[in-house]
Amino acid sequence: MRKYSQKSSVPDPGAAAPVERVRRQRGHQRVEVLLGAAAQVFAEKGYDAATMTEIAARGESSIGSLYQFFPTKPDVAQGVIALQADALRQRLAAMVDASAGWHVDELSARLVVALIEFRAAHPSFARLVDSPGAPAEQVQAVRQAMRVQLAEILAPHAPGLAKARLAAVAVAVQQVMKAAVTLNAEGAPGTRAALSELKEMLRVYLRAALQA
Repeated sequence: MRKYSQKSSVPDPGAAAPVERVRRQRGHQRVEVLLGAAAQVFAEKGYDAATMTEIAARGESSIGSLYQFFPTKPDVAQGVIALQADALRQRLAAMVDASAGWHVDELSARLVVALIEFRAAHPSFARLVDSPGAPAEQVQAVRQAMRVQLAEILAPHAPGLAKARLAAVAVAVQQVMKAAVTLNAEGAPGTRAALSELKEMLRVYLRAALQA
């Protein structure tokens, strides 16, 4: 007698998983596009003048789709800052890995231009973090994370330095890096020469501080 098989009517719990993964992936890609568009608008207009309508249009999206992912403009700004802060973290992480093999002279030269290069690649970053409307806690967290990584970059050159002193040196270096950004943004005659002086100032300071 031929036996007929009968398919189970119990649904396979994993059957919808590929569909959900595709949906999540598409959502992730849409978020990246919208944040990229927002970064462009913030860079051009600043935080206050940027509008959700313009961000949606730049991202070739409907305003409804933008609101689905980011209900408010502060939410968009936080998303852009988080994305760019991660890029800064990766840039500094690469320096952490390489800095042990650098002489202090090379270290100081690289640190002076590191933030200049980052902000050139992410022009909306400064306009957001320096804006009165920027989320204060998020901005402070980014600055603190940067200080931690700067201490990690400096640590191989000062194995005997107390942790508290190393943290203070990292803050001082951070301020020099910010000064270099401000100086570079002025674009005045003599900027290159002034940046060279700033590198020399940091070199002399690091030689003294890290060997203390």
